[in-house]
Amino acid sequence: MTSGEHPDLPAAVADSAIFGTPHQTPDGATVITVAQPGGRFRRGPRPLGAIVVQGGESKWIPATDDTRITLLALLIGLSAATLSCLAVVRRPPWPQLNVTVSKCLQ
Repeated sequence: MTSGEHPDLPAAVADSAIFGTPHQTPDGATVITVAQPGGRFRRGPRPLGAIVVQGGESKWIPATDDTRITLLALLIGLSAATLSCLAVVRRPPWPQLNVTVSKCLQ
């Protein structure tokens, strides 16, 4: 494999990928980490996944960003809690109709 070849990588990643140093595992597989360079608002590189080469075949294993998934779930939960509290606290827009029955027939 030459430096220009990117096995099994998505097309958007292959152009601006940062490849780590290859690591050998005890079972004979070679693991190469892949990252994306930091952008304007990000400081460091963002991990994208790893390429595992074993037995002459390469396999792309994407990395999942658990922090992003957790923050999205928290944001959805907080917004749902806020909207439900506002719905309970706020009075309805229609007038309040109370009927009182008095004892006038005795």
